[in-house]
Amino acid sequence: MGIRFDDTNLRARMVGAKHGLTDSEIAAGVPLAAKALAGFRTLYQTGEVGFPDLPKGSDEVDKILDYAGKVKGSYDTVCIVGIGGSALGAWALDCGLRGPHPVQNASPRLVILDNVDPEFIGLALRSMNPKKTIVVPIAKSGATAETVATFLIVKKWLEDGIGAAKAKQRIVVVTSEGRGDLKVLATREGYTTFHLPNNVGGRFSVLSAVGLVPAALAGFDVKKLLKGAAEMTKAAWSDDLSVNTPLRAAMLHWLFIKNKKKPMQVAFPYSNRLWGTAFWFRQLWAESIGKARDRKGQLVNTGQTPIAALGTTDQHSQVQLYMEGPNDKVFTFWAVAKPRENATVPPEKIGLEGFDYLCGKPMSKLLDAERRSTEAALAENERPNCTFTLDRVDEEHLGAFFQLMEFETAFAGEFLNINAFDQEGVELGKKFTFGLMGRKGEQHQQFRDRFAAYEARRKG
Repeated sequence: MGIRFDDTNLRARMVGAKHGLTDSEIAAGVPLAAKALAGFRTLYQTGEVGFPDLPKGSDEVDKILDYAGKVKGSYDTVCIVGIGGSALGAWALDCGLRGPHPVQNASPRLVILDNVDPEFIGLALRSMNPKKTIVVPIAKSGATAETVATFLIVKKWLEDGIGAAKAKQRIVVVTSEGRGDLKVLATREGYTTFHLPNNVGGRFSVLSAVGLVPAALAGFDVKKLLKGAAEMTKAAWSDDLSVNTPLRAAMLHWLFIKNKKKPMQVAFPYSNRLWGTAFWFRQLWAESIGKARDRKGQLVNTGQTPIAALGTTDQHSQVQLYMEGPNDKVFTFWAVAKPRENATVPPEKIGLEGFDYLCGKPMSKLLDAERRSTEAALAENERPNCTFTLDRVDEEHLGAFFQLMEFETAFAGEFLNINAFDQEGVELGKKFTFGLMGRKGEQHQQFRDRFAAYEARRKG
């Protein structure tokens, strides 16, 4: 697979021993990399974690493709109702394969309702035609408050527009099998339903029905997505660090957390097509390795805060801080070797040096020079950085890149000795929301009471 990882600028010889990794530090990490690989392999083999199996495909994938083939041409909009891992993967795929909004001119378009801002929802509904829309509510738990509330609004909009009977034929549910009220409703109403495995968490689910249903409805090549991911999966089980890029990257980032006190990582794509992927990665990395306690129950408050920056745009909004502010970050550039399009500056010179030196040069050359110059400038300021380079942004490369980062995240959890697959910090906020919105049940009353105590403290 055409994805390369250059870690040269993470090393002490480039950024100094205070902020870069020495050969001896890296050598000391190698035995622990073998331990991290073995630890995650055990989690996988016991069935606790299932995302490595997704690229193999399943009967569910065949059903998704069959459904997409049957409804093809009957819609111009796919409205996804979800949040977090139930929405970011679809956005990353759409942004990568068809280009970023709003310059994208694709049909069918994806409208992703991933926030409960009422103005956002209202604008989205007015932009769609219920007669030409397929609605895809996605929730692993089947009870995510934001998703359920938004879906009820969209469902009513669809039924008002085309009638309740026809609306049932335009709703496609993605949820867990055997649990959750969304599954109960889907069964009761007869909605077409696809399931994701119980051992695949939402932020690791882009290659399950969560991402593949929107991908198939948008017309993407699902088989190629899975093919690219399968190739990366094979590499990710290798015990050779020169082959196993996810393991090597995880080891290096762990060393920066442990030895160099770098609690932040900037994901810096130099491609608008990868901008959605940067936000997908931000959730993956933050929720997976930001944990209060290790596996022994000891309080560690560990993690590495992910930040998304876009090259070259954020050279002019963030890089001043990165160059001269606190030296507490590692930078991961994402480059694309062969962009799909390559506009060229017109060759005719106009007699102004500030313009003429650019005449006749392709924009890809300028973009590449900007990235390499930023890498060099950061290194000159002792700011460690590394680069992933994708040959191109297509289904195979995106599938591989998603799988690379999911494995890297899983391995990082092993290095940190934390559970990368839970999210207790998110759950507390959800429980407060259930209580505040009046969900029935003793457990929800307890959180209403806790929130009331919190409000009392605020008032003094």
